[in-house]
Amino acid sequence: QVQLVESGGGLVQPGGSLRLSCAASGSIFSIYTMGWYRQAPGKQRELVASITSRGLTNYADSVKGRFTISRDNAKNTVYLQMNSLKPEDTAVYYCNQPIDSEGLLVRRPWGQGTQVTVSS
Repeated sequence: QVQLVESGGGLVQPGGSLRLSCAASGSIFSIYTMGWYRQAPGKQRELVASITSRGLTNYADSVKGRFTISRDNAKNTVYLQMNSLKPEDTAVYYCNQPIDSEGLLVRRPWGQGTQVTVSS
């Protein structure tokens, strides 16, 4: 059974930075596209960044230029470096393996996510 375990969230002031990590177990990690999603209160979960097996990245317009996704296949881990954080970035962040380009379909059960709160 594949497990996705997110970590690294917390409370940060506007303009601050956080680095999220997602460790995957039980799968051939390196061949799949990985994505970071977020879900704010009262909103649908959205794909904010993805990285293919070859390292090609894609970002939602709302985070472009501020967030950077990366992966370490040797560690079965994907990262999300978040800079210049804004209050509207407040959400629970999840990782998964998107099947389609919009990230509406995913390959794995959702993990518990990690809470990111941007507030002064």
